[in-house]
Order: sequence, then structure tokens, then C-alpha cells
Amino acid sequence: MAPRGRKQKREEYRAQLDQQNEEGLTELPRKKFYRQRAHANPFSDHNLKYPVNPEEMDWSTHYPAFLDEGEELHLQSEIPTTPTSDEQLSKPESKVVRPQKMRKQVEVADIGCGFGGLLFSLSPVLPDTLLLGMEIRVQVTDYVTDKIRAMRKQDATGNSYQNISCLRANAMKFLPNFFRKAQLSKMFFCFPDPHFKAKKHKQRIVSATLNSEYAYVLRPGGVVYTITDVKDLHEWMVQHFEAHAAFERVGAEEQEADPCVAIMRSDTEEGKKVERVKGDKYVALFRRVEDPEEPGYQGLGCEGGCEHAVCEEYGCDWMHEHLACAHPAGEGSVGAKGVSETSVTEAPASVEVSASVEE
Repeated sequence: MAPRGRKQKREEYRAQLDQQNEEGLTELPRKKFYRQRAHANPFSDHNLKYPVNPEEMDWSTHYPAFLDEGEELHLQSEIPTTPTSDEQLSKPESKVVRPQKMRKQVEVADIGCGFGGLLFSLSPVLPDTLLLGMEIRVQVTDYVTDKIRAMRKQDATGNSYQNISCLRANAMKFLPNFFRKAQLSKMFFCFPDPHFKAKKHKQRIVSATLNSEYAYVLRPGGVVYTITDVKDLHEWMVQHFEAHAAFERVGAEEQEADPCVAIMRSDTEEGKKVERVKGDKYVALFRRVEDPEEPGYQGLGCEGGCEHAVCEEYGCDWMHEHLACAHPAGEGSVGAKGVSETSVTEAPASVEVSASVEE
């Protein structure tokens, strides 16, 4: 008889764990049966399920203790899988059960949560806040999910660890599918994949494009927490967040006074590994600033009353934005941009080209 392989042992253990759960036993999952390679390609076409938009996401099975009054928790078998955008296009007639109403929204996201050390430590610190771990690796997500379920059952009061959950997701692609604008108050990036090679830098979790998505889901005043043991990656994250208009770096004194920072340093899986080898940990926090007000066009000259041919074609506001219209406030005077009326009877050639592209 051939020896059992790793996959077979894992399947046997999972079946045994499921049976124990049905019998009411609450053994914590054993990490060795959930091991998976440390990194996953975020650009690969993983078989992921994600909501079409945040309104379609049903959080009731993740946080049943926070269901709104009057709502009843569906059994797992009664909850259909929320269709992806591709499924919705292929089956437009399909119907999805209305998402259950919740008393609270998810406010904290741990991106690449790993084995969930940060989630379990933050849960009692933020008992009235819903925290979500997002992890792309299948086995690791299953481990965190099974551990949360066991920890909830072990708690005699029935109140502990009700505010944390984990799901499999690719945050680099589908973050706005889960969260509304300005929904989150905290985001954690703990020991992300450094992607040392220059050609792999595009796979880093922090970039100019991704920072704009983080700014979208993070509310003004919200904080991004970053920690790594790789100095080059730390400098990369600092550079990209400081260069983004929506973020400002938190000062060292305020950073060290934040209780989440101490937990982030010591309670994550990678943090403990770095501690054992006495490595360095680089921490940086960034606050989401208020969005600047949109500049108006009042007092810029024409205010919609000029007779320029190009303004009639494209509109005065459009010409103002492209620095072409400088209609004077009064006859014979100089306009707001310092150009006389006779000098702007026609738009420059460069503006006409941009106008054609705009159309």
C-alpha cells in the first residue's frame, strides 16, 4: 500500500474537523494542514468570487451577531453565490437573494492577512468594529475561517471574535467591489511580498494606481498602516504614499502612541519570524486627507457670456479648463488669464487637437 500523500492527509484531516464541528467539538485547526507557498501571482486568473458592487455583498454569514433587527440569518445552503460580473453578463436573468441588512459596516481591512494573527489580536481591542481579512491563498483563507469558527464556539459568552472574518479575494483587482467610497477607517499592509526584482515591482501592493483605490475606499482621517522587514520596500511605500495627494505621513510621536502599531509589530506571523531572527521592522502610517474642493470658474472672464466661436463649440468651462479662453471682463480690457480678446478669437492648434481627442 502506497504511503499517503500530503494532499490525502489534508483531506482526511479536514473531513475529521468537519465531523467534530457537527458534533459540537471545538478543536482549533492545526496549521500544518493548511500550508501553502508564501506568494501568489496577483495578475493570474484565480477562480475568485466577488460581488458586482458593494451593495450586492452579503456580510450576514461573516458577522451573524451584527445582523440588523428583524433580519434572519439564511442557512449556508440557502445563500447563493454572488455572481461575478462575467456571470452576470452570461446569465442576466439570474436572481440573487437580497443581501441581509447589517447594524454595522466593515471598517477595517487587513490586506494579505496571512494566518490572521493581526485579526485575532485586534478583535478585543476594537470590539464594536467589524474587521475583515483579505487573503488570496486558498488554504490560508480556509485556516483563518476555521479558526474564527472554532474560537467563536470556544467562547462561553458568545461575544468574542464575532467582529472578525476572512474571505479569499484579490485586493489589487477587486477592492472597490467590496467597499463603498469612504467606508474604511483603517487599512493594514503587514509584511507584503517585497518582489525584489525590478520587473516584479508592478506586483507590489503599493503603487500610484493602487493608492488611488485605497484613497477611494478610505474615509478622510482614516489611516493606512504599513510594516515590513525590507528597507527597500519600506522606502518604496513611503515614497509612493507621500507622493499621492490624498495621503500625508503620520508623525513619529502619534505613530508610536497608536495601540494598533504595537500589535502590528508583534502579533502577525511574519512579525514573529522577524522577532526570532532579531531583524528590523520598518513602520510607516499615512492619513487620508480631505479631498480638495473643485476649483470654480467664477471671475475668470467670460462666465459663459463670450462670443468666441470655439467657446460656442466646446463651452466656456471647457475652454477655461484647457487654458484657451480668456475673454475680458469688460470691453477692451485684459481677461483673467492676461490675454486680450482679439488674441483668442480662435483656439490654438494644440487645443483643437486635444478637443478632438476629448470627443
